[in-house]
Amino acid sequence: MKSKGTVYLVGAGPGDAGLLTRRGAELLARADVVVYDALVNPDLLRLAPKTAEFIYGGKRAAAHAIPQEELNQLLVTKAKAGQTVVRLKGGDPYIFGRGGEEAEELAAAKVPFEVVPGVSSFFAGPNYAGIPVTHRDHCSSFTVLTGHEDPTKDESSIDWAQLAKSTGTKVVLMGVERIRRIAEQLIAHGMAVDTPVALVRWGTTGRQQSIEGTLATIAEVVEQAKFTAPAVTIIGGVVKLRGKLNWFERRPLFGQRIVVTRTREQASELAHQLTELGADVLEIPTIKITAPSKREMLAEAMGGLGTYQWIVFTSPNGVTSFFDYFFKAFDDIRSLGCVRLAAVGPATAAKLAELHLSVDAMPDKYVAKAIAKAIAEKDDLENLRVLLLRAEVANPELPKLLEDAGAIVDDVAVYQTVPETEDVTGAAARLLDDGADWLTFASSSAVENFHARFPLPALLKKFPALKTASIGPETTKALVALGLKPTAEAKPHTIDGLVKAVQS
Repeated sequence: MKSKGTVYLVGAGPGDAGLLTRRGAELLARADVVVYDALVNPDLLRLAPKTAEFIYGGKRAAAHAIPQEELNQLLVTKAKAGQTVVRLKGGDPYIFGRGGEEAEELAAAKVPFEVVPGVSSFFAGPNYAGIPVTHRDHCSSFTVLTGHEDPTKDESSIDWAQLAKSTGTKVVLMGVERIRRIAEQLIAHGMAVDTPVALVRWGTTGRQQSIEGTLATIAEVVEQAKFTAPAVTIIGGVVKLRGKLNWFERRPLFGQRIVVTRTREQASELAHQLTELGADVLEIPTIKITAPSKREMLAEAMGGLGTYQWIVFTSPNGVTSFFDYFFKAFDDIRSLGCVRLAAVGPATAAKLAELHLSVDAMPDKYVAKAIAKAIAEKDDLENLRVLLLRAEVANPELPKLLEDAGAIVDDVAVYQTVPETEDVTGAAARLLDDGADWLTFASSSAVENFHARFPLPALLKKFPALKTASIGPETTKALVALGLKPTAEAKPHTIDGLVKAVQS
């Protein structure tokens, strides 16, 4: 009989994926089942194994994908089947998250469980908006309350008179829809009408929005701004500090929604840099890397590695894919033979450096003529045997230039790019509904596959302010072929250059 599994009630934090605890990340990495809520950053799901089962639990106000009772039973059933279950909950499981109810159900069913605390939005949201919940010059206490009490209760359990008298900061979670009643109750029980109030929506993420008012005006401010949940409300003098301490919303790309179209495996570097600059990043990978459709030429090249004088890598994908095959066939890197290496771009060279391989040639410009010239400066091209490792569909210009100069070139596909159609994070839906400020493209295939999924002329017509950024000449050509001139082209033609381009 299979032993019982364990349920881990894990706090996913307030939205910024970097605020997940190390323990939470460790548990996600070995989960069999992940049951997650609406406010969980979808990027965290990538920490779980690809083989894991993902179950959306919903949990936005009154809209639950799975009723709480059914969700409780689901956790019990999965654990009793011997599976490791991560129940991923926004913020902290035990702070207005019904984690206590879920733990009670597990205890009653004698299912082993563990609670992993999470960073709560009640202090993280204000923090990212420049509002300390306590401050020696303003207050030394705070009260946290929910604006969304149990609807089955006849009366509120909140002592408004006591709350209004207390001198500390008041923090309200899930209170946007009831902000008028909250303000009226506090005023009615003696709190000053000019008490500062702030609301922070989607705190700690690139989607963050903040508004300010007083107890007398905040309801109108919320209505005029069409401000909706999820949001944290902060009431008290500490709100005045926001003007001096608002660090997050002053980042250079804050308020900019930027689409990253790289593969899921590659997107992290670009997405991380943009996120660090404050951008709201939508990762919409349009391509994924798979094995080439035919591998006969690759097998022949592997068998004849000692016959080549040069191996040319045109992308980091080429390096990764080639050495995946290489180390299945060989145990020793010296099986490459006495060969020189050429890399197109510093990212490709960096990928080789991870294997402690230095490049012998890297052109300043990442175009075919420059690559051929860089090799020619090192060697006579006449009868030079060159192994060119790249994508299945690639520009024929480079092998032609080398062959015209007398080189013997084996142009071998080590990977192919195929369309990515899944929208695991909901980013594609957000783009179609709300638009974006920038689309970034790091390859011609990304342009072509993005266009196949989201016809670019129609998208730009729907969102006229949408700008495009290309990583380099080949990617720009792909955009021009669609009748589009990119707003910016990276200089240099690297990820760092692309990040600079969207700041121009």
